[in-house]
Amino acid sequence: MIGIEGGNEGLDDEFFSKGESGVGATIMGRNMFGPIRGPWGQNEWTGWWGENPPFHHPVFVLTHHPLPPIEMQGGTTFHFVEGGIEAALDAALKAAGDRDVLVGGGAATIEQYFGAALIDEMHLAIVPVLLGSGERLFEDLGPSTDDYQCVEHVCSPAVTHVRILRTGCSVIDGLHR
Repeated sequence: MIGIEGGNEGLDDEFFSKGESGVGATIMGRNMFGPIRGPWGQNEWTGWWGENPPFHHPVFVLTHHPLPPIEMQGGTTFHFVEGGIEAALDAALKAAGDRDVLVGGGAATIEQYFGAALIDEMHLAIVPVLLGSGERLFEDLGPSTDDYQCVEHVCSPAVTHVRILRTGCSVIDGLHR
């Protein structure tokens, strides 16, 4: 549980903590940032996470509509990128310096980066919940999937963790470096 009391330690917490370690910037799609569609208008929306989002580093939000950066508590600044996935990745890499860039989602964002072979390592947390609908994560990826292999597959009572690594990437302490 991020920022509040409670939660459990164990396998799931270890995966979450490893994923957070070494991250200097995050990229996300507009749908992950919030429920607003079309032009931003006069909306005061600043994300799902409240005044102190859990990122504590720059976050680059893919969008087709301009919006000035939003500075939040704890060092998180949301930057809104209109230039597509490569422009967001370039900005995130520059902001992250020698640290990693996390592509956080949603499904359409992950699919774009994965299909372009721009993801070195992917951690999938599969939770057995029937939602009835949603977006497919791996649809029409083409030949880019040939360069990836499963390097870890473990289960807790609640989650199946799958790590997929792009061929040629090195892994140190369980994380891409």
